[in-house]
Amino acid sequence: MGQTARVSAIVWTAAVSLAAWLWLLLFQGFFWRTDVRLPPERDPAHWPSVGVVVPARDEAEVLPASLPSLLAQDYPGRAEVFLVDDGSSDGTGELARELARRAGGLPLTVSSPGEPPAGWTGKLWAVRHGIGLARARGPEYLLLTDADIAHEPDSLRRLVAAAHGGGFDVVSQMARLRVESLWERLVVPAFVYFFAQLYPFRRIGRKGARTAAAAGGCVLLRAATAERARIPDAIRHAVIDDVALARAVKGGGGHIWLGLAERVDSVRPYPRLHDLWRMVSRSAYAQLRHHPLVLLGTVLGLALVYLVPPLAVVVGLATGGTSTVLLGGCAWLVMTGTYVPILRYYRQPLWLAPLLPFTAFLYLLMTVDSAVQHYRGRGAAWKGRTYARPDAVVGEER
Repeated sequence: MGQTARVSAIVWTAAVSLAAWLWLLLFQGFFWRTDVRLPPERDPAHWPSVGVVVPARDEAEVLPASLPSLLAQDYPGRAEVFLVDDGSSDGTGELARELARRAGGLPLTVSSPGEPPAGWTGKLWAVRHGIGLARARGPEYLLLTDADIAHEPDSLRRLVAAAHGGGFDVVSQMARLRVESLWERLVVPAFVYFFAQLYPFRRIGRKGARTAAAAGGCVLLRAATAERARIPDAIRHAVIDDVALARAVKGGGGHIWLGLAERVDSVRPYPRLHDLWRMVSRSAYAQLRHHPLVLLGTVLGLALVYLVPPLAVVVGLATGGTSTVLLGGCAWLVMTGTYVPILRYYRQPLWLAPLLPFTAFLYLLMTVDSAVQHYRGRGAAWKGRTYARPDAVVGEER
């Protein structure tokens, strides 16, 4: 009787996992599709001015591959680049000046705001300083882009044309991340896949929908919208600043678009598992709002959706349970099929698709590790700084 009950539990668990995958396939904003690209462009009669803000902390390694691409933008209107050196110890600021001297192109201003005050993350303090410098020139748009992001020469023009044509307050592109090492192949496409599953791009662009997100590496923002939403002051403590920015804009009635990039790339390498682990774990628990019950639910959800299908197949084959094999196999097949488009987008071999449960297990461990580090007092650590949870910040406005 006990064995029969155990078999029934396995079958039912596999059935629930399959039902979850069918729901994700059909009702989660078609997150698995990769055809959400830059909206149709309409060139404005008068090209608006743009201030490009680049926060940079210890970025000397990647800056030669990224900054010249910004300076070389073929933009018909007035544009200026403001690189904010956020307390770098590797000569980032001086290297930026030297690259500008060599490359020419758009005007570059390099500045440093000093250490961030309590309640601010370093990046957002740098962004605030950069936006302040840009506003002195009266730009109509702000392009917030990271120091590791390379842009094709027409990137800024296409972003502005898309924002103008679609009436968007924010146009954001998820830069194509580097995928060269074995671990990058296993982990990076899944990062974008999981992000799209949490924040389906189609819902983000829909007026009236609550879903809001942006990709911090490339965010074109109307200057008037930024001022109205008090960006970045209203989100000064946010570790996941791109999502916080999108929520602030959408909460004020702004119209947002987010999609996959074709001509915007991240040049930052993550060759080892350790590098990727740190990238994910530094903010994973912040994404869960530092709540133990949300963490527990996330772990159980990841296990049910991603780990149960292959385990059901193995258990079913070992015990002769045909129903278990069929249910687990179908769930695994749907999972694999939804992962194929993002692998194609990243030009990766399709044999990686059935390995998604293994990658999801890595992400589960990274998420748990993020919580462990938080409770050890290491919190969201990045480049020598550790940030407290938001409700621990004195004087935070709610």
